[in-house]
Amino acid sequence: MRASSEHLIVGSSHAAMAAIAAIRAHDEAASVTVLTRDRHFPYSPTLLPYIVSGRAQPAKAFLCDAAFFAAQRVRFERSAAVAAVRPEAHEVLLADGSVWQYDKLLLATGAVPAIPPIRGLEEVRFHCLRSLEDALALRAGLSTARRAVVLGAGLIGMHAAENLAKAGVAVTVVEPRAQVLPGYFDEEAAAEIAARFVANGVVFRFSRKAVAAARSDATDAGCRLTLDNGEEIIADLLLIAAGVRPACDYLAGSGIATERGILVDAAMQTNAEAIWAAGDVAEAPSFLSPGRTVAGILPEAVAQGRVAGMAMVGDPALQPYRGSIPRNTYRFFGETAISVGTGIAGPPPEAAELHIRRDPDTGTYWRIAFLENRLLGIAAVNLPLDAGILCELIRREIDLTPEKARFIADPRETACRIMSRLWR
Repeated sequence: MRASSEHLIVGSSHAAMAAIAAIRAHDEAASVTVLTRDRHFPYSPTLLPYIVSGRAQPAKAFLCDAAFFAAQRVRFERSAAVAAVRPEAHEVLLADGSVWQYDKLLLATGAVPAIPPIRGLEEVRFHCLRSLEDALALRAGLSTARRAVVLGAGLIGMHAAENLAKAGVAVTVVEPRAQVLPGYFDEEAAAEIAARFVANGVVFRFSRKAVAAARSDATDAGCRLTLDNGEEIIADLLLIAAGVRPACDYLAGSGIATERGILVDAAMQTNAEAIWAAGDVAEAPSFLSPGRTVAGILPEAVAQGRVAGMAMVGDPALQPYRGSIPRNTYRFFGETAISVGTGIAGPPPEAAELHIRRDPDTGTYWRIAFLENRLLGIAAVNLPLDAGILCELIRREIDLTPEKARFIADPRETACRIMSRLWR
């Protein structure tokens, strides 16, 4: 089959949806086609842990349905995995041999699970949690599991460990680093979070890696993991949550520049003519440091998709992408942790000024990083904060000198007061 579209979008999550909105806001007539390797309508991956736990039904995860695409006059093609891109011919080759021609192309193919090199892993059954199919399979596995091992103590691994523990499963989390959530929190905040998991029966093996895997019985269900210290762990369910990597293998030989992800500029354009990239697959400018980074968070995917869509249609209102700011709000066992900006996990940047406060009576902890009296980052446990407001303080580089002492003492109230004054 050979087909064509003026605007061809590969991928169907938040970046793609934002691009559709931006294209249609400026051009109601141009043909728009979405190709996705998934067999479902677009859905939000942020809800997948709650589908596993049963707190949310799969229908709640969908971002739109057939009626939306009909109303937007967008052709939506499911189970359409991309095998190659040919920039010189303005063509996309699908895995089934079909060819799509385009005038403008957006690559929003997201990320795929990173599978660690473990001897024998290919012989055992394991789960990941990146797609709706993954979530449904993991939820089904909960019904018979009594013991589970989670490889990785990042956000996905911790969400999964919580849901498994709540389902009555004995959970062991194996993490190569010395703490949970190392990309978001320092050791003290991480210890506060881990303690809550331990209180709910979760066992951690920090500074350990799985080096071998084998079936523990004649069935496909059980597995035996061997750690790098020789310890063996038997499990009915194995979840690999060792991170993700941008899904851009299909670009081999295309000439489109990649490093960790697809390299793009502030208009989300690649080095190839008429090709843009956005979302978890894009390596885009960072706000907090020189160079580019893969943001991997929903708000940045939406912002990048909007910029890419506007650039594709030549919208004169286009403003360059301002660069990503790391942020995450994490809820666990009825408690909350938040991380915004940089300088709050691991060693702070040179010349940064750190302030750490804790209140054992309320279980609150916060760490604030300043650079020349401007907010660089903040991480907190059980302190209600607004990530959007804090991002604006960072992005606007507000001089906090007059409010600094109050901000350190009460960042939530002070940040809200400052931004409400600026937004008037």
